[in-house]
Amino acid sequence: MIRRVHIINFFRKLTLTTVLFLAPLHFLKLGFSGLEIGLIVSGFSLAPIVFSFPTGWMNDRLSMKKVILGALVAQGLLFVLISLIRSAGLMAFAFLLLGIANNALDVSANSLYYKDDTEPNPNRKYGVYNFWLAAGPPIGFVLGGLVTLYSGFRTLLAAFAVLMPLAALALRGFGREKFSVVSLREYRSNVFNKQTLAFSAFLFVLALHWGVEGTVYGPFLRARFGLNDLQGALYMALAYVGLASSSLALSRLPFDPSRNRRLLLLGMALSGAGLILMVQADVRLSFLFRVVHECGDGLMGALVLLVISRLFEKRTIGGSAGLLMTIQTGGQMTGALAFSSIGFRAGLQYPFYIAGALLAANA
Repeated sequence: MIRRVHIINFFRKLTLTTVLFLAPLHFLKLGFSGLEIGLIVSGFSLAPIVFSFPTGWMNDRLSMKKVILGALVAQGLLFVLISLIRSAGLMAFAFLLLGIANNALDVSANSLYYKDDTEPNPNRKYGVYNFWLAAGPPIGFVLGGLVTLYSGFRTLLAAFAVLMPLAALALRGFGREKFSVVSLREYRSNVFNKQTLAFSAFLFVLALHWGVEGTVYGPFLRARFGLNDLQGALYMALAYVGLASSSLALSRLPFDPSRNRRLLLLGMALSGAGLILMVQADVRLSFLFRVVHECGDGLMGALVLLVISRLFEKRTIGGSAGLLMTIQTGGQMTGALAFSSIGFRAGLQYPFYIAGALLAANA
């Protein structure tokens, strides 16, 4: 089953992350303003705030496989719909629906993995998981850049729409699911305690910088270095390899809570410093520091999953982790709104400075 989860994660992240990173360039061509782009991305981010807990609750009590199947099909249909839309209002609504589908996939795939106990080493378990989450986007960026350059963004969306039903074929090998009756009181006690609330605040600040990447990252590369769609995609793809590599490196280490805490701090420091220093006039130096940022994100991503897996019991982890995703997504949405407005008004470099400083302060 675990390998099939990795297959689904590979294809869903390949498609969605590529669309999110390249979409702002498409929106600029459609004449959307910086505020409109921020609202569209925030609409995508809004969905998990509302739906993460209900989806996690369904994972604990009803089904994970059916939710994943429905979300994969919905995501494919929404790629087709987005390719046809030209108005900012309709695009925001479509991205809201896309956010709902993606959230269902995120929460349900995570729940499946949290509940599995075949891998005894948590570092290996979540390092490998995060690696497969990160392995798809570099390939997607390159393919997306090529298709967008020669055929257009709409052709890319159509091709990705076909991949979603194919990824759903991996569900056929899943075993039987086990469920428990969990009360709302249990979820409340899981989340509203000192340890989890402190971790929630950490997640919110951590997620702010993802609002930069979904709004001003692509436009920054074009404005700063004059990169076309393919060149920008190659920049993103090669840098993203750093995220996958650091996740895989973590999986090679034996589980050690003290060392993991130090690695989490190191990940935040690298991520923040990389964001700040990638704002260079020389594209080679910028790329080097972007790799540093992605290496930090790889460590943080895997270790955040590991911490969540140890905060909650398996019978309640779907809904409890869903509540944490709500908070995390609130940070991403706040960052998207704030950084898109700052970037398109004051200068595209400033969101990177601010987000990097916030990550350093969080550490």
